[in-house]
Amino acid sequence: MSIRKIINDPIYGLISFPFEEIYTLIEHPYFQRLRRISQMGLSTYVYPSATHTRFSHALGAVHLMCKAIDTLRIKGVEISDEEYLAVCQAILLHDIGHGPFSHGLEGLIYPKHHEEISLDIMTELNKELDGALSLAITIFKNDYSKSFLHQLVSSQLDMDRLDYLTRDSFHTGVAEGVIGYDRLISMMQVKDDELVIEEKAIFSIEKFLVARHIMYWQVYLHKTSIVAERMLKEFVLRLTDLIKDNKLASRANSGLVPFLQARLSGTINDDYYLEAFTSLDDVDVLSSVKESINHPDPVLSYLSTSILNRRLHKLFLSDDPIPSDLIEEKRQNAVAVLKQHFPTHNNLEKLVQKLIFTGQESNQAYNNTRQTIRVLQKDGVVTPLSEVLETLINVKKITKHYLCYPK
Repeated sequence: MSIRKIINDPIYGLISFPFEEIYTLIEHPYFQRLRRISQMGLSTYVYPSATHTRFSHALGAVHLMCKAIDTLRIKGVEISDEEYLAVCQAILLHDIGHGPFSHGLEGLIYPKHHEEISLDIMTELNKELDGALSLAITIFKNDYSKSFLHQLVSSQLDMDRLDYLTRDSFHTGVAEGVIGYDRLISMMQVKDDELVIEEKAIFSIEKFLVARHIMYWQVYLHKTSIVAERMLKEFVLRLTDLIKDNKLASRANSGLVPFLQARLSGTINDDYYLEAFTSLDDVDVLSSVKESINHPDPVLSYLSTSILNRRLHKLFLSDDPIPSDLIEEKRQNAVAVLKQHFPTHNNLEKLVQKLIFTGQESNQAYNNTRQTIRVLQKDGVVTPLSEVLETLINVKKITKHYLCYPK
């Protein structure tokens, strides 16, 4: 019996996929976990409607992949049904390795990048499915002979970016992030085994780069998002420190604290971590935050209360490194703040160091030295985008330094 279903997507309308194997993967618990992984971390603290998940993003990316493959086939590019299925599987699973709150806690709960974990999960699924993902994994790793298939999964103009910019701008209401994904896909072509964009789409590419630039500085790297996610990171780090010092115990069999305890004890390592990691989601982290509100440790209690009730730190943003005298000034102010909350605690001078955070964020909308976008001109010549657009948006990496401190 067919298990194909029609999915109602708020952006693309009614969508469906041409392969039952895609639906089989969607039904797997590993993929269903993505329903509980937020797409944009704590950006909902800025944009209340940004509550969408990695689950909906992955489905959207597959939909765009189907449109791209169908477009290329119409233009005479040879893509077999086996390759079609494999590239759809690859884009469906490209984000399956994300942990709780996506990039917000990247590498902190378990010291591996989400793409590495995605590959580990795909390898495990391939064993379960008797090799059904072998070609998808080869494409994902860019080891397949047709490199343009990998470019559709991961490049500077891939289906991942086309969907997340479209989806994130929709859910945040940031109209400046809207891109012409249909136009870009319809103008895709393959030349010498390389994904290229026809010259007619040059202004659509320019709009895409402008939109990405705006979305990063207005949404993904919004000051409040930086503060909220940094506080969440510091909460997990403090939780980890207390576990190391045997000052935090858990009677639960699953959740964030038992996972961290097992990781620190060596029970969870690279040879055995997937089962435990794929049981974690945003719910586990938020549960730990709620449970820590009345914890005797002032730092843990302060951070958890602040995160839960959105009483966030102030953020000072600068093009230059933060001066030490400003850090010291905010440190002294933070001591006074903590004394108001914990008047009987004797070690606040030392603990306040855990509540002053410095760091930096960088963004580069287009990297013209890494797998550049290439334009197919009318005479058949393929030219790097940098030679076609008179002005490239944000080619230079922009770095902002920040200081977070209690109000």
